[in-house]
Amino acid sequence: MALAWLLAKGPDIVPIPGTKRTRYLDENLGALDVHLSDDDVAELDKALTAEHVAGPRYNEGNMALVNR
Repeated sequence: MALAWLLAKGPDIVPIPGTKRTRYLDENLGALDVHLSDDDVAELDKALTAEHVAGPRYNEGNMALVNR
C-alpha cells in the first residue's frame, strides 16, 4: 500500500524499495496493480502527517547499538 500511495502521488515521486528476495520484489511490483483514487490519496496524506508518524526508529536496546 505504501508503494501504491507513493506511485499515486505523481510522476516526480519515484519510490526505490530495497529487497533481498525475489518474492519481495514480486510483492513490491504488486503496487503497480493497486489503483488509488484521489480521495484515497488524500485520506492517506491526512493520516500520514508528521504528527501521526513520529517516534524513534529503533527501540532503546537497538539505539544503544547505533554508531558504536
